[in-house]
Amino acid sequence: MTASTHAAHLAHFNVATLRHPLDDPRTAPFVDMLDPVNAAADGAPGFVWRLVEEGKADATGLRPAGENVIVTLSVWETQQALWDFTYRSGHLEAMQRRRDWFERHVEAHLVLWWVPAGHLPTVDEALERLADLRAHGPSPRAFTFASAYTTAEAARHLQDVPPAQPGMAAGSARPTPAGGTAAV
Repeated sequence: MTASTHAAHLAHFNVATLRHPLDDPRTAPFVDMLDPVNAAADGAPGFVWRLVEEGKADATGLRPAGENVIVTLSVWETQQALWDFTYRSGHLEAMQRRRDWFERHVEAHLVLWWVPAGHLPTVDEALERLADLRAHGPSPRAFTFASAYTTAEAARHLQDVPPAQPGMAAGSARPTPAGGTAAV
């Protein structure tokens, strides 16, 4: 986790429904991009944390939203930092080719929300925010890039976070030895 002077950070969660299994040759170009794109995220200005499966380099083995749905959960110092990584880095190529590997979603598949600096959101928290966005539309509690809210607008929702996760090292993007799944 990078050091930050911000009182709040931006949590990001998205789901992607695979067209083919990760070990299918048609998905190989996506799988080949995982390590370089994750390394770019890890080194990007404003990056704080991302979800990884214990003992793995990414979260593609975690399937909390369905057997053929992969998830990304990350935390960034600012919305601009996430935007820059998403649209101004090697990640853009993956975004441009997403229809090769993922089904088109008919409902919201990405949600953003503000969290207190130092808070690492859980997958359950992320799924709940996505469900909130899908059910009620954008709000200071759950929004998108196109319908963003400031930390001031979301201030009362910064208190809506579950207690710290046991087993998570405060300054680490990986789980502690006693931990389970960590974000990166």
